[in-house]
Amino acid sequence: MAQAETAAHPTQHRGSPFEVLRVFLRLGLTSFGGPVAHLGYFRAEFVERRRWLNEAAYADIVALCQFLPGPASSQTGISIGILRAGLPGALCAWLGFTTPSAVAMVLFGYGVAAAGNLTDSAWLHGLKIVAVAVVAQAVWGMSRNLCPDRERATIAVAAAMVALAIPSAPGQIGAIAGGALIGRALLRGPPPSPDLHPLAMYLPRRWSVIALAVFFALLLGLPPLAGAVPSHTLALVASFYRSGALVFGGGHVVLPLLQSSVVPPGWVTNDTFLAGYGAAQAVPGPLFTFAAYLGTVMGPPPNGWLGGLICVVAIFAPSFLLLIGALPFWDTLRRRPGVQSALRGVNAAVVGLLLAALYRPVWRSAVFGPADFAIAILAFLLLTFWAAPPWLVVIFGAVAASVASVIASSNG
Repeated sequence: MAQAETAAHPTQHRGSPFEVLRVFLRLGLTSFGGPVAHLGYFRAEFVERRRWLNEAAYADIVALCQFLPGPASSQTGISIGILRAGLPGALCAWLGFTTPSAVAMVLFGYGVAAAGNLTDSAWLHGLKIVAVAVVAQAVWGMSRNLCPDRERATIAVAAAMVALAIPSAPGQIGAIAGGALIGRALLRGPPPSPDLHPLAMYLPRRWSVIALAVFFALLLGLPPLAGAVPSHTLALVASFYRSGALVFGGGHVVLPLLQSSVVPPGWVTNDTFLAGYGAAQAVPGPLFTFAAYLGTVMGPPPNGWLGGLICVVAIFAPSFLLLIGALPFWDTLRRRPGVQSALRGVNAAVVGLLLAALYRPVWRSAVFGPADFAIAILAFLLLTFWAAPPWLVVIFGAVAASVASVIASSNG
């Protein structure tokens, strides 16, 4: 009965923010494997073990976070924090789950910066090859789930072509918008079940309206403001906020958005970018903490730990605002067939964006010969079919590339 009351009356919080912080900090230190694995860890911890919420409430939260742009696992954790301890619980859930991987990526960034020019480093090249396998695995898995028919497969290919033809943020945003319009018109699905459970928590609508207003004001106002004011800090916030606001379909989709934001302006070299992306697979917690690494290694200040902190806060800020803004309206939205159809088109388009990123910059920057291709397909095999831990595949890629470099040098 207590469990049912928790789901039905979410404002009656029964935990403290510090309790939420402690539990999520442990998860942030141990949750390897990416967003899908994170959702499994959360279910085992909060539904089965601690019984903070029931199965139906957890399913509602996951459905909402899959619907919204942003990192689904982090948003699920934030939602559980709200359910347990209100908005302070949301902040503590995010801090606990994010801090370990963010700190690890900042430290890795300092290591890369201290090493100097890494252009010819074999181990760094190995991390770039691992990135090929990771993105290929993401395309493989997402395409099977999000593009199961010829209509959505066609949307994905069209989105990839648009992203390759217009390799910038407008091309990516246009592909997402086009996917939504085509999905709204063509991808009709079965009507939502009338037996849907009500969402297991809510927030005052006034808070939600304010959060949505701030979200759109920042999304639309930051780019022109950054263009008018010569401030690198403002440009960082605008770029990372936009990336966090437009990531549909999972954390890996942030790759093309961030790459188009930080590499063309010369803030980060493409080699350094891909090395960090490969290393991000070896740490627990959300993939979005890749932003902490980018902020650390950037050439123009602010960089170092301050740059990493700014980038992490900027990329996660849309998740907080959208989640707070959507909670009171989720029950209505998920019952609208048009909304569901548009989302199907958006999800197909983001598969196309990731497919385009697999070719450029990932493949073109990492695979230069038969040895590179062999390492990439072995890493893909280990990740996809053997379910090897990502951190182990990262080590494999770095070691294999180093060995291949030594063999090539001795033969040369």
